[in-house]
Amino acid sequence: MPAEESVRVRPAKARRPAAVRVRSTGGPRSPRGGGARRLYERARRAWDRPLTAYYVILGAGLLITVLGLVMVYSASMIKALELGKPGTYFFRKQFLAAVIGAGLMAIAARMPVKLHRALAYPLLMGAVFLMVLVQVPGIGMSVNGNRNWLYLGGPFQLQPSEFGKLALVLWGADLLARKQDKRLLTQWKHMLVPLVPVAFMLLGLIMLGGDMGTAIILTAILFGLLWLAGAPTRLFAGVLATAGLIGFLLIKTSPNRMSRLDCMGANEPGPGGSCWQAVHGIYALASGGWFGSGLGASVEKWGQLPEPHTDFIFAITGEELGLAGTLSVLALFAALGYAGIRVAGRTEDPFVRYAAGGVTTWITAQAVINIGAVLGLLPIAGVPLPLFSYGGSALLPTMFAVGLLIAFARDEPAAKAALAVRRPGVRWKTMRRRVKKRSSGER
Repeated sequence: MPAEESVRVRPAKARRPAAVRVRSTGGPRSPRGGGARRLYERARRAWDRPLTAYYVILGAGLLITVLGLVMVYSASMIKALELGKPGTYFFRKQFLAAVIGAGLMAIAARMPVKLHRALAYPLLMGAVFLMVLVQVPGIGMSVNGNRNWLYLGGPFQLQPSEFGKLALVLWGADLLARKQDKRLLTQWKHMLVPLVPVAFMLLGLIMLGGDMGTAIILTAILFGLLWLAGAPTRLFAGVLATAGLIGFLLIKTSPNRMSRLDCMGANEPGPGGSCWQAVHGIYALASGGWFGSGLGASVEKWGQLPEPHTDFIFAITGEELGLAGTLSVLALFAALGYAGIRVAGRTEDPFVRYAAGGVTTWITAQAVINIGAVLGLLPIAGVPLPLFSYGGSALLPTMFAVGLLIAFARDEPAAKAALAVRRPGVRWKTMRRRVKKRSSGER
Protein backbone atom coordinates (compact mmCIF):
# COMPACT_ATOMS: atom_id res chain seq x y z
CA MET A 1 0.00 0.00 0.00
CA PRO A 2 2.71 2.61 0.80
CA ALA A 3 4.38 1.79 -2.52
CA GLU A 4 1.14 2.28 -4.44
CA GLU A 5 0.48 5.61 -2.76
CA SER A 6 3.95 6.86 -3.62
CA VAL A 7 3.42 5.86 -7.24
CA ARG A 8 0.18 7.76 -7.38
CA VAL A 9 1.61 10.91 -5.85
CA ARG A 10 4.83 11.08 -7.89
CA PRO A 11 3.24 11.84 -11.31
CA ALA A 12 1.31 14.75 -9.75
CA LYS A 13 4.53 16.11 -8.22
CA ALA A 14 6.39 15.61 -11.47
CA ARG A 15 3.80 17.53 -13.49
CA ARG A 16 3.89 20.70 -11.39
CA PRO A 17 7.56 21.56 -11.91
CA ALA A 18 7.16 20.85 -15.63
CA ALA A 19 4.40 23.44 -15.87
CA VAL A 20 6.50 25.94 -13.96
CA ARG A 21 9.49 25.19 -16.18
CA VAL A 22 7.49 25.89 -19.35
CA ARG A 23 6.39 29.26 -18.05
CA SER A 24 9.83 30.26 -16.84
CA THR A 25 11.87 29.10 -19.85
CA GLY A 26 10.34 31.09 -22.66
CA GLY A 27 6.76 29.95 -23.00
CA PRO A 28 4.32 32.07 -25.06
CA ARG A 29 4.12 35.59 -23.58
CA SER A 30 1.46 38.24 -24.12
CA PRO A 31 2.39 40.57 -27.01
CA ARG A 32 3.89 43.94 -26.27
CA GLY A 33 1.34 46.68 -25.89
CA GLY A 34 -1.12 44.27 -24.30
CA GLY A 35 -1.78 46.75 -21.52
CA ALA A 36 -2.63 49.50 -23.99
CA ARG A 37 -4.83 47.12 -25.94
CA ARG A 38 -6.69 46.08 -22.80
CA LEU A 39 -7.14 49.73 -21.88
CA TYR A 40 -8.51 50.44 -25.34
CA GLU A 41 -10.93 47.52 -25.10
CA ARG A 42 -12.14 48.70 -21.71
CA ALA A 43 -12.68 52.21 -23.05
CA ARG A 44 -14.54 50.84 -26.07
CA ARG A 45 -16.78 48.68 -23.91
CA ALA A 46 -17.46 51.63 -21.60
CA TRP A 47 -18.36 53.81 -24.59
CA ASP A 48 -20.73 51.16 -25.92
CA ARG A 49 -22.78 51.13 -22.73
CA PRO A 50 -26.35 52.36 -23.15
CA LEU A 51 -26.07 55.39 -20.85
CA THR A 52 -22.64 56.64 -21.92
CA ALA A 53 -23.94 59.26 -24.36
CA TYR A 54 -26.47 60.44 -21.77
CA TYR A 55 -23.82 61.02 -19.11
CA VAL A 56 -21.31 62.55 -21.56
CA ILE A 57 -23.81 65.09 -22.90
CA LEU A 58 -25.05 65.99 -19.42
CA GLY A 59 -21.57 66.20 -17.92
CA ALA A 60 -19.91 68.06 -20.78
CA GLY A 61 -22.75 70.55 -21.09
CA LEU A 62 -22.76 71.37 -17.38
CA LEU A 63 -18.97 71.53 -17.13
CA ILE A 64 -18.70 73.94 -20.06
CA THR A 65 -21.41 76.14 -18.54
CA VAL A 66 -19.84 76.20 -15.07
CA LEU A 67 -16.36 76.88 -16.42
CA GLY A 68 -17.87 79.59 -18.62
CA LEU A 69 -19.40 81.25 -15.55
CA VAL A 70 -16.00 81.30 -13.86
CA MET A 71 -14.31 82.80 -16.90
CA VAL A 72 -17.09 85.35 -17.47
CA TYR A 73 -16.59 86.59 -13.92
CA SER A 74 -12.83 86.80 -14.37
CA ALA A 75 -12.89 88.34 -17.87
CA SER A 76 -15.71 90.86 -17.31
CA MET A 77 -14.70 92.33 -13.96
CA ILE A 78 -12.52 95.11 -15.39
CA LYS A 79 -15.02 95.88 -18.16
CA ALA A 80 -17.80 96.28 -15.59
CA LEU A 81 -15.69 98.67 -13.50
CA GLU A 82 -14.90 100.71 -16.62
CA LEU A 83 -18.63 101.15 -17.19
CA GLY A 84 -19.15 102.26 -13.61
CA LYS A 85 -20.86 98.99 -12.64
CA PRO A 86 -20.05 96.55 -9.82
CA GLY A 87 -17.39 94.00 -10.64
CA THR A 88 -19.95 91.19 -10.54
CA TYR A 89 -22.40 92.95 -12.89
CA PHE A 90 -21.95 90.71 -15.95
CA PHE A 91 -21.47 87.60 -13.85
CA ARG A 92 -24.78 88.07 -12.05
CA LYS A 93 -26.65 88.44 -15.32
CA GLN A 94 -24.94 85.38 -16.75
CA PHE A 95 -25.60 83.39 -13.59
CA LEU A 96 -29.30 84.27 -13.77
CA ALA A 97 -29.40 83.18 -17.40
CA ALA A 98 -27.60 79.94 -16.50
CA VAL A 99 -30.15 79.16 -13.76
CA ILE A 100 -33.05 79.75 -16.17
CA GLY A 101 -31.21 77.77 -18.84
CA ALA A 102 -30.69 74.87 -16.45
CA GLY A 103 -34.44 74.81 -15.87
CA LEU A 104 -35.08 74.83 -19.61
CA MET A 105 -32.54 72.04 -20.08
CA ALA A 106 -34.23 69.93 -17.40
CA ILE A 107 -37.65 70.52 -18.99
CA ALA A 108 -36.35 69.66 -22.47
CA ALA A 109 -34.65 66.52 -21.14
CA ARG A 110 -37.94 65.27 -19.65
CA MET A 111 -40.21 66.19 -22.55
CA PRO A 112 -41.33 63.38 -24.87
CA VAL A 113 -40.30 63.49 -28.51
CA LYS A 114 -43.88 64.18 -29.63
CA LEU A 115 -43.98 67.37 -27.59
CA HIS A 116 -40.67 68.51 -29.09
CA ARG A 117 -42.18 68.05 -32.53
CA ALA A 118 -45.29 69.96 -31.48
CA LEU A 119 -43.09 72.95 -30.53
CA ALA A 120 -41.52 73.20 -34.00
CA TYR A 121 -44.07 75.41 -35.76
CA PRO A 122 -44.94 77.72 -32.80
CA LEU A 123 -41.23 78.28 -32.14
CA LEU A 124 -40.55 79.08 -35.81
CA MET A 125 -43.45 81.55 -36.05
CA GLY A 126 -42.43 83.20 -32.77
CA ALA A 127 -38.81 83.57 -33.89
CA VAL A 128 -39.84 85.05 -37.26
CA PHE A 129 -42.21 87.51 -35.55
CA LEU A 130 -39.51 88.71 -33.16
CA MET A 131 -36.93 88.98 -35.95
CA VAL A 132 -39.34 91.12 -37.97
CA LEU A 133 -40.02 93.21 -34.86
CA VAL A 134 -36.30 93.95 -34.58
CA GLN A 135 -36.42 95.87 -37.86
CA VAL A 136 -39.24 98.15 -36.69
CA PRO A 137 -37.85 101.62 -35.88
CA GLY A 138 -38.06 102.43 -32.20
CA ILE A 139 -38.29 98.79 -31.14
CA GLY A 140 -35.12 97.19 -32.44
CA MET A 141 -31.70 98.13 -31.08
CA SER A 142 -28.24 98.28 -32.62
CA VAL A 143 -25.28 96.82 -30.73
CA ASN A 144 -21.78 97.07 -32.22
CA GLY A 145 -23.25 97.99 -35.59
CA ASN A 146 -25.66 95.03 -35.75
CA ARG A 147 -29.40 95.68 -35.48
CA ASN A 148 -30.48 92.34 -34.01
CA TRP A 149 -31.65 93.19 -30.50
CA LEU A 150 -34.90 93.91 -28.69
CA TYR A 151 -34.94 96.03 -25.54
CA LEU A 152 -36.82 94.31 -22.69
CA GLY A 153 -36.43 97.01 -20.05
CA GLY A 154 -33.71 97.66 -17.50
CA PRO A 155 -30.42 95.94 -18.31
CA PHE A 156 -32.08 93.13 -20.27
CA GLN A 157 -31.98 92.70 -24.05
CA LEU A 158 -33.00 89.86 -26.35
CA GLN A 159 -31.46 88.66 -29.60
CA PRO A 160 -34.20 86.77 -31.48
CA SER A 161 -31.81 85.40 -34.10
CA GLU A 162 -30.34 83.08 -31.43
CA PHE A 163 -33.76 81.48 -31.02
CA GLY A 164 -33.98 81.26 -34.82
CA LYS A 165 -31.22 78.61 -34.72
CA LEU A 166 -33.26 76.40 -32.40
CA ALA A 167 -36.41 77.03 -34.45
CA LEU A 168 -34.71 75.98 -37.70
CA VAL A 169 -33.39 72.79 -36.09
CA LEU A 170 -36.75 71.66 -34.70
CA TRP A 171 -38.86 72.76 -37.66
CA GLY A 172 -36.43 71.39 -40.24
CA ALA A 173 -36.16 68.06 -38.40
CA ASP A 174 -39.95 67.72 -38.18
CA LEU A 175 -40.38 68.64 -41.85
CA LEU A 176 -37.76 66.18 -43.11
CA ALA A 177 -39.06 63.41 -40.82
CA ARG A 178 -42.61 63.75 -42.16
CA LYS A 179 -41.36 63.75 -45.73
CA GLN A 180 -39.23 60.69 -45.07
CA ASP A 181 -42.24 58.86 -43.64
CA LYS A 182 -44.05 59.59 -46.91
CA ARG A 183 -40.95 58.61 -48.93
CA LEU A 184 -40.72 62.02 -50.60
CA LEU A 185 -37.05 62.75 -49.94
CA THR A 186 -36.04 60.87 -53.06
CA GLN A 187 -37.32 63.87 -55.07
CA TRP A 188 -35.08 66.91 -54.96
CA LYS A 189 -37.95 69.40 -54.94
CA HIS A 190 -39.37 67.89 -51.75
CA MET A 191 -35.93 67.92 -50.16
CA LEU A 192 -35.39 71.61 -50.90
CA VAL A 193 -38.91 73.03 -50.62
CA PRO A 194 -39.88 74.54 -48.24
CA LEU A 195 -36.75 73.95 -46.14
CA VAL A 196 -34.35 76.09 -48.17
CA PRO A 197 -36.77 79.01 -48.81
CA VAL A 198 -37.64 79.26 -45.09
CA ALA A 199 -33.95 79.10 -44.16
CA PHE A 200 -33.18 81.84 -46.69
CA MET A 201 -36.01 83.94 -45.22
CA LEU A 202 -34.41 83.64 -41.78
CA LEU A 203 -31.02 84.48 -43.28
CA GLY A 204 -32.49 87.55 -44.97
CA LEU A 205 -33.98 88.82 -41.70
CA ILE A 206 -30.65 88.29 -39.95
CA MET A 207 -28.65 90.00 -42.69
CA LEU A 208 -30.96 93.02 -42.58
CA GLY A 209 -29.40 93.63 -39.19
CA GLY A 210 -25.89 93.00 -40.49
CA ASP A 211 -25.15 89.93 -38.34
CA MET A 212 -22.93 87.88 -40.65
CA GLY A 213 -21.77 85.50 -37.90
CA THR A 214 -25.25 84.24 -36.99
CA ALA A 215 -26.04 83.89 -40.69
CA ILE A 216 -23.03 81.57 -41.08
CA ILE A 217 -24.21 79.38 -38.20
CA LEU A 218 -27.72 79.21 -39.67
CA THR A 219 -26.24 78.19 -43.03
CA ALA A 220 -24.23 75.44 -41.32
CA ILE A 221 -27.41 74.10 -39.71
CA LEU A 222 -29.13 74.07 -43.12
CA PHE A 223 -26.24 72.14 -44.68
CA GLY A 224 -26.23 69.71 -41.78
CA LEU A 225 -29.93 68.94 -42.22
CA LEU A 226 -29.51 68.46 -45.99
CA TRP A 227 -26.53 66.18 -45.42
CA LEU A 228 -28.47 64.04 -42.94
CA ALA A 229 -31.40 63.89 -45.34
CA GLY A 230 -29.12 62.30 -47.95
CA ALA A 231 -28.97 65.17 -50.40
CA PRO A 232 -27.11 64.12 -53.56
CA THR A 233 -23.69 65.61 -54.12
CA ARG A 234 -24.69 67.81 -57.03
CA LEU A 235 -27.66 69.22 -55.11
CA PHE A 236 -25.60 69.78 -52.01
CA ALA A 237 -22.83 71.39 -54.06
CA GLY A 238 -25.37 73.65 -55.78
CA VAL A 239 -26.77 74.97 -52.49
CA LEU A 240 -23.24 75.37 -51.13
CA ALA A 241 -22.11 77.27 -54.23
CA THR A 242 -25.14 79.58 -54.04
CA ALA A 243 -24.56 80.31 -50.35
CA GLY A 244 -20.85 80.83 -50.98
CA LEU A 245 -21.54 83.30 -53.80
CA ILE A 246 -23.99 85.27 -51.65
CA GLY A 247 -21.51 85.30 -48.78
CA PHE A 248 -18.70 86.49 -51.07
CA LEU A 249 -20.82 89.37 -52.37
CA LEU A 250 -21.83 90.38 -48.85
CA ILE A 251 -18.20 90.38 -47.72
CA LYS A 252 -16.91 92.15 -50.82
CA THR A 253 -19.44 94.97 -50.56
CA SER A 254 -18.72 95.66 -46.86
CA PRO A 255 -15.43 97.35 -45.88
CA ASN A 256 -15.89 96.18 -42.29
CA ARG A 257 -16.16 92.52 -43.32
CA MET A 258 -13.24 92.88 -45.74
CA SER A 259 -11.06 94.26 -42.94
CA ARG A 260 -11.94 91.24 -40.79
CA LEU A 261 -10.91 88.97 -43.63
CA ASP A 262 -7.61 90.82 -44.00
CA CYS A 263 -6.83 90.30 -40.29
CA MET A 264 -6.55 86.52 -40.61
CA GLY A 265 -3.08 85.53 -39.41
CA ALA A 266 -2.09 89.14 -38.67
CA ASN A 267 0.75 89.70 -36.17
CA GLU A 268 0.58 93.50 -36.04
CA PRO A 269 -2.35 95.81 -35.28
CA GLY A 270 -2.01 97.42 -38.70
CA PRO A 271 -2.78 100.98 -39.76
CA GLY A 272 -5.35 102.59 -37.52
CA GLY A 273 -5.49 99.47 -35.34
CA SER A 274 -7.76 97.62 -37.77
CA CYS A 275 -6.47 94.25 -36.55
CA TRP A 276 -6.11 95.26 -32.90
CA GLN A 277 -8.57 92.69 -31.56
CA ALA A 278 -7.20 89.78 -33.59
CA VAL A 279 -3.57 90.53 -32.66
CA HIS A 280 -4.23 91.02 -28.96
CA GLY A 281 -6.17 87.76 -28.89
CA ILE A 282 -3.00 86.03 -30.08
CA TYR A 283 -0.96 87.97 -27.49
CA ALA A 284 -3.26 86.69 -24.74
CA LEU A 285 -2.95 83.08 -25.86
CA ALA A 286 0.83 83.33 -26.30
CA SER A 287 1.42 84.80 -22.84
CA GLY A 288 -0.50 81.99 -21.12
CA GLY A 289 2.14 79.32 -21.55
CA TRP A 290 1.43 75.78 -20.40
CA PHE A 291 -0.63 76.50 -17.28
CA GLY A 292 -1.46 80.20 -17.56
CA SER A 293 -0.81 83.22 -15.39
CA GLY A 294 -3.50 82.25 -12.89
CA LEU A 295 -7.22 82.81 -12.62
CA GLY A 296 -7.95 86.55 -12.58
CA ALA A 297 -4.36 87.51 -13.52
CA SER A 298 -4.98 88.38 -17.17
CA VAL A 299 -3.25 91.50 -18.50
CA GLU A 300 -5.12 91.78 -21.82
CA LYS A 301 -8.51 92.24 -20.15
CA TRP A 302 -7.31 95.58 -18.72
CA GLY A 303 -8.54 97.49 -21.75
CA GLN A 304 -6.21 95.89 -24.30
CA LEU A 305 -8.51 93.19 -25.70
CA PRO A 306 -12.01 94.28 -26.81
CA GLU A 307 -14.92 91.97 -25.93
CA PRO A 308 -12.90 89.85 -23.45
CA HIS A 309 -16.02 88.25 -21.92
CA THR A 310 -17.95 87.58 -25.15
CA ASP A 311 -16.35 86.77 -28.50
CA PHE A 312 -12.76 86.54 -27.19
CA ILE A 313 -13.29 84.82 -23.87
CA PHE A 314 -11.31 81.85 -25.19
CA ALA A 315 -8.25 84.12 -25.44
CA ILE A 316 -8.60 85.15 -21.77
CA THR A 317 -9.01 81.46 -20.89
CA GLY A 318 -5.73 80.71 -22.63
CA GLU A 319 -3.97 83.57 -20.84
CA GLU A 320 -5.19 82.65 -17.36
CA LEU A 321 -5.44 78.86 -17.58
CA GLY A 322 -2.81 78.24 -20.26
CA LEU A 323 -2.68 75.49 -22.84
CA ALA A 324 -4.03 73.01 -20.29
CA GLY A 325 -7.18 75.08 -19.85
CA THR A 326 -7.82 75.64 -23.55
CA LEU A 327 -7.27 71.95 -24.34
CA SER A 328 -9.72 71.04 -21.58
CA VAL A 329 -12.36 73.28 -23.16
CA LEU A 330 -11.68 71.75 -26.58
CA ALA A 331 -11.93 68.23 -25.12
CA LEU A 332 -15.32 69.04 -23.56
CA PHE A 333 -16.67 70.35 -26.86
CA ALA A 334 -15.26 67.32 -28.70
CA ALA A 335 -16.93 64.97 -26.22
CA LEU A 336 -20.25 66.81 -26.55
CA GLY A 337 -20.07 66.72 -30.34
CA TYR A 338 -19.09 63.06 -30.50
CA ALA A 339 -21.88 62.06 -28.13
CA GLY A 340 -24.35 64.01 -30.25
CA ILE A 341 -23.18 62.16 -33.36
CA ARG A 342 -23.62 58.86 -31.53
CA VAL A 343 -27.21 59.75 -30.58
CA ALA A 344 -28.00 60.72 -34.17
CA GLY A 345 -26.38 57.58 -35.56
CA ARG A 346 -28.00 55.01 -33.27
CA THR A 347 -31.62 56.10 -33.38
CA GLU A 348 -34.27 54.72 -35.72
CA ASP A 349 -36.55 57.76 -35.34
CA PRO A 350 -35.93 60.14 -38.28
CA PHE A 351 -36.94 63.22 -36.28
CA VAL A 352 -34.46 62.37 -33.52
CA ARG A 353 -31.72 61.79 -36.09
CA TYR A 354 -32.29 65.13 -37.85
CA ALA A 355 -32.76 67.12 -34.63
CA ALA A 356 -29.73 65.59 -32.89
CA GLY A 357 -27.61 66.10 -36.00
CA GLY A 358 -28.81 69.69 -36.35
CA VAL A 359 -28.02 70.56 -32.73
CA THR A 360 -24.61 68.91 -32.96
CA THR A 361 -23.84 70.80 -36.18
CA TRP A 362 -24.96 74.07 -34.60
CA ILE A 363 -22.85 73.80 -31.43
CA THR A 364 -19.79 72.32 -33.15
CA ALA A 365 -19.77 74.80 -36.04
CA GLN A 366 -20.20 77.78 -33.72
CA ALA A 367 -17.40 76.58 -31.45
CA VAL A 368 -15.07 76.03 -34.42
CA ILE A 369 -15.82 79.48 -35.88
CA ASN A 370 -15.31 81.25 -32.55
CA ILE A 371 -12.10 79.42 -31.61
CA GLY A 372 -10.78 79.65 -35.18
CA ALA A 373 -11.25 83.44 -35.10
CA VAL A 374 -9.41 83.72 -31.77
CA LEU A 375 -6.54 81.65 -33.15
CA GLY A 376 -6.35 83.81 -36.27
CA LEU A 377 -7.27 80.91 -38.56
CA LEU A 378 -10.70 82.31 -39.50
CA PRO A 379 -12.10 85.83 -39.86
CA ILE A 380 -13.73 87.35 -36.78
CA ALA A 381 -17.43 86.53 -37.21
CA GLY A 382 -18.71 87.94 -33.93
CA VAL A 383 -20.29 84.73 -32.65
CA PRO A 384 -20.02 83.69 -28.98
CA LEU A 385 -18.52 80.43 -27.78
CA PRO A 386 -21.55 78.19 -27.05
CA LEU A 387 -22.40 77.73 -23.35
CA PHE A 388 -19.20 79.60 -22.46
CA SER A 389 -19.31 83.24 -23.55
CA TYR A 390 -21.35 85.94 -21.87
CA GLY A 391 -24.85 86.44 -23.27
CA GLY A 392 -28.18 85.15 -22.02
CA SER A 393 -29.82 85.27 -25.45
CA ALA A 394 -27.26 82.76 -26.70
CA LEU A 395 -27.14 80.66 -23.53
CA LEU A 396 -30.86 79.94 -23.13
CA PRO A 397 -31.58 78.30 -26.52
CA THR A 398 -28.25 76.46 -26.45
CA MET A 399 -28.99 74.91 -23.05
CA PHE A 400 -32.45 73.93 -24.28
CA ALA A 401 -30.76 72.30 -27.29
CA VAL A 402 -28.44 70.35 -24.95
CA GLY A 403 -31.59 69.22 -23.13
CA LEU A 404 -32.87 67.94 -26.47
CA LEU A 405 -29.77 65.79 -26.86
CA ILE A 406 -30.20 64.46 -23.32
CA ALA A 407 -33.84 63.59 -24.03
CA PHE A 408 -32.88 61.78 -27.23
CA ALA A 409 -30.09 59.88 -25.42
CA ARG A 410 -32.57 58.81 -22.73
CA ASP A 411 -35.08 57.73 -25.39
CA GLU A 412 -32.91 54.91 -26.76
CA PRO A 413 -34.47 51.51 -25.89
CA ALA A 414 -31.32 50.23 -24.16
CA ALA A 415 -30.96 53.50 -22.22
CA LYS A 416 -34.61 53.30 -21.13
CA ALA A 417 -34.07 49.78 -19.80
CA ALA A 418 -30.89 50.79 -17.97
CA LEU A 419 -32.56 53.81 -16.38
CA ALA A 420 -35.56 51.71 -15.35
CA VAL A 421 -33.31 49.21 -13.57
CA ARG A 422 -31.56 52.01 -11.67
CA ARG A 423 -34.79 53.37 -10.18
CA PRO A 424 -35.01 52.65 -6.44
CA GLY A 425 -38.49 51.10 -6.70
CA VAL A 426 -37.49 48.77 -9.50
CA ARG A 427 -34.31 47.75 -7.70
CA TRP A 428 -36.29 46.95 -4.52
CA LYS A 429 -38.78 44.85 -6.48
CA THR A 430 -35.92 43.04 -8.18
CA MET A 431 -34.35 42.21 -4.82
CA ARG A 432 -37.67 40.91 -3.53
CA ARG A 433 -38.00 38.64 -6.56
CA ARG A 434 -34.52 37.27 -5.95
CA VAL A 435 -35.44 36.50 -2.35
CA LYS A 436 -38.55 34.64 -3.45
CA LYS A 437 -36.55 32.54 -5.88
CA ARG A 438 -34.39 31.04 -3.11
CA SER A 439 -34.89 27.37 -2.37
CA SER A 440 -36.88 26.40 0.71
CA GLY A 441 -33.83 24.78 2.27
CA GLU A 442 -31.89 28.09 2.51
CA ARG A 443 -31.80 29.78 5.88
